[in-house]
Amino acid sequence: MYLKKLKIGEVKLENNILLAPMAGITNLPFRLICEKYNPGLVYTEMVSSKGLFYKDEKTNLLLNTENEKRPVAVQIFGNDIEAMAYSAKKISKIADIIDINMGCPAPKIVKNGDGSKLMLDLKLAGDIIEAVVQNSTVPVTIKMRKGWDEQHVVVVELAKIAQEKGAKAITIHGRTREQFYTGVADWEIIKKVKKEVNIPVIR
Repeated sequence: MYLKKLKIGEVKLENNILLAPMAGITNLPFRLICEKYNPGLVYTEMVSSKGLFYKDEKTNLLLNTENEKRPVAVQIFGNDIEAMAYSAKKISKIADIIDINMGCPAPKIVKNGDGSKLMLDLKLAGDIIEAVVQNSTVPVTIKMRKGWDEQHVVVVELAKIAQEKGAKAITIHGRTREQFYTGVADWEIIKKVKKEVNIPVIR
């Protein structure tokens, strides 16, 4: 009933079952194991744009997609526009989709201004999306949350910015950064986003 094909930009997915990017979990061996369940799309672990920019060996290993079924999305994070643009150019050569993380709540990520912290600076978030889109030859998608906290519920605004800047789909976690993974997800806010944009909204 809910299984259907999905199109992100020019990438056609056989179904709408997506293996979410999970740090420390969705490495290449895990993704290869998941192939037998025929997901429509799989994501790498979250990859640091600065790690790629400065050619960190461990970061580059996260981009390994050898012998992997397509399509594959690579998720990147960062708040430095130059590093994100560089990463987009590099990843376009190996990935089918580039996903920008603007939803990670981990303290070690947000303390550097990355992940969900970008939801407190929509101008910078928009500039990053624009830079990645302009430097990518594959569709760009965005992962975001409801907002930073209940006083900063900006997901509708960020979704519209993402579409305007050229993103081809967005994924929404219906919780604020303050909630992390606790409490009840806000499905109504996701419904509001779907009414405001024309690109696919993934939940």
